[in-house]
Amino acid sequence: MTPRSTGLLCALTAVTIFSVQDGISKHLGTAYPPIFVTMIRYWAFAGFALILASRSTAGLKGAVAANRLWLQIARGVLLAVQIAISITAFSQVGLAASHSIFAATPLVVACLSVPLLGEKVGWRRWTAIGIGFVGILLIVNPLHATFDYKIVIPVVATLMFALYSVMTRLASRTDTPDTAFFYTGVAGAAAITFIGPFYWANITFGDWFWMLVLCITGMTGHYLLIRAFGLLDAVVVQPMSYIQTVLVCLIGVFIFGEVMTANVIAGCAIVIAAGIFTIWREARLGRTPPPAIDPPGTP
Repeated sequence: MTPRSTGLLCALTAVTIFSVQDGISKHLGTAYPPIFVTMIRYWAFAGFALILASRSTAGLKGAVAANRLWLQIARGVLLAVQIAISITAFSQVGLAASHSIFAATPLVVACLSVPLLGEKVGWRRWTAIGIGFVGILLIVNPLHATFDYKIVIPVVATLMFALYSVMTRLASRTDTPDTAFFYTGVAGAAAITFIGPFYWANITFGDWFWMLVLCITGMTGHYLLIRAFGLLDAVVVQPMSYIQTVLVCLIGVFIFGEVMTANVIAGCAIVIAAGIFTIWREARLGRTPPPAIDPPGTP
């Protein structure tokens, strides 16, 4: 296989694994406190980050040496909180609706890059952003007589992940990807461990199996995603996260019995189209952001 073919296979396999991971997260997040599930996931994630850091060119010492230490710690903690909120969204709102809203992340990143990074967004991307948010309104459907305020949960998770992505882009100006990945895992694990034990729950033997699978899929997915970014340009890999959106929606419908209404399907299609255009436009202007460590909802 050519390097490009290998990279595409790694990326597709990674988003498929992350889709399965989100399905397992919904199952566990429905039965146990999301903070507790997040803590167990992060313990495995932190171990994986330590192993990768120790095997990197600069070694563990080089990965720890951050030029913007507090920024790295803050983004690691922010992602841990975002993951817990995402699992809550999966259990309270559903996989399909949550991921349909998560698809708006590139649009929110484009908005935040103006005040936080000083970047300029032209009329084409502002138009795409506006159209994308029309899609979000279709999904949220705030004028419906039985409007469910729980839909705010995935909206908050989307905003948090977009802020995390902007902070990652800012940190990349002075620190290496190895450093960013190290603090994503270790800082997040340390933060969630401060509060996670207060939500400790007794897990059944069968669910310990699913928790183990959850950790393994996380490490495997990350490894494949890192491989994909090493073989392909970010602009090729990033839009593949939308394949995860489709797969997760299918899991939600066929495994968990969720219902995708016409407005959710239409809104999701609009958001995905606007997001892909935004990513493509940033790449053409030479401002493709460094890849976020994870798709929304997956450490």
